[in-house]
Amino acid sequence: MYINKAILFGNLTRDPELRALPSGMNVCSFSIATNRVYRDREGKKQEQTDFHNVVVFGRQADTVAQYLKKGRSVFVEGRIQTRSWDDKTTGEKKYRTEVVADRVQFGPGGPGRGGEKRAEPEEAAANGGSGIEYPKDDINPDDIPF
Repeated sequence: MYINKAILFGNLTRDPELRALPSGMNVCSFSIATNRVYRDREGKKQEQTDFHNVVVFGRQADTVAQYLKKGRSVFVEGRIQTRSWDDKTTGEKKYRTEVVADRVQFGPGGPGRGGEKRAEPEEAAANGGSGIEYPKDDINPDDIPF
């Protein structure tokens, strides 16, 4: 048995592009960046950024194009696929590796809030939001039942 599974969580590097195939099905393409932090041989901290091309089809393509914007975090599950074609101008063979998404979930921030500063709990409560109400008194650790 063979497995081709990609799981990514990152930020969009550009706004999604929505197109329609000749069959009428919508396809949306976007790219995301993922970061990896590691220590090199000398023990110095290094950061590496990778960029991934993603395509999604059908109804999810419409939703992605409507709600996701550059900078927004997103979770993508799918499979890796490499396409090839002949460049019409040079006749050269071109290749593109991309993740064909089966599932796309929006990251923190909610629709239309990508990249915006989130209100602190005190601000949310003052603005009529449903912020968490913290106790005003100090908590005594002896009162905790576990």
